[in-house]
Amino acid sequence: MAVEIGFAREQRSLWKAIGNGVMCRCPNCGKGKLFRSYLKINDTCSECGEKLSSARADDFPPYIAIFIVGHILVGWMLHAEMSGPVDPMFYVWTMIPAAIVLPLIMLPSIKGAVVGLQWANYMYGFDPTRGDTSKSDV
Repeated sequence: MAVEIGFAREQRSLWKAIGNGVMCRCPNCGKGKLFRSYLKINDTCSECGEKLSSARADDFPPYIAIFIVGHILVGWMLHAEMSGPVDPMFYVWTMIPAAIVLPLIMLPSIKGAVVGLQWANYMYGFDPTRGDTSKSDV
């Protein structure tokens, strides 16, 4: 006879955590600030005390931002080309600045959403039953 030892973890709301992250707020309470500067995550939430320093979004937010901006710009270019003749300088003066500015505007919200996803799914250091996994193995 095998005995299974398990534990029940508190269920965390995925969409609420992602929504709080998009708003750059703590995924747990939704009140405290997630970032202390542009993309630096606070060590702990000032409102609920949740430990946030173990979040490891790494390169995923920039990939998402590039994916979204690429689709926006390609749609914009296709619309411009199908609307009639386009001066090549139109692309220089509109697409290049948009390709630089749009990802920079989106990046904090996308990173917040990724941190919210990690928190809701007990990933990395957000699992209280595991040790500190915030440090890289490399």
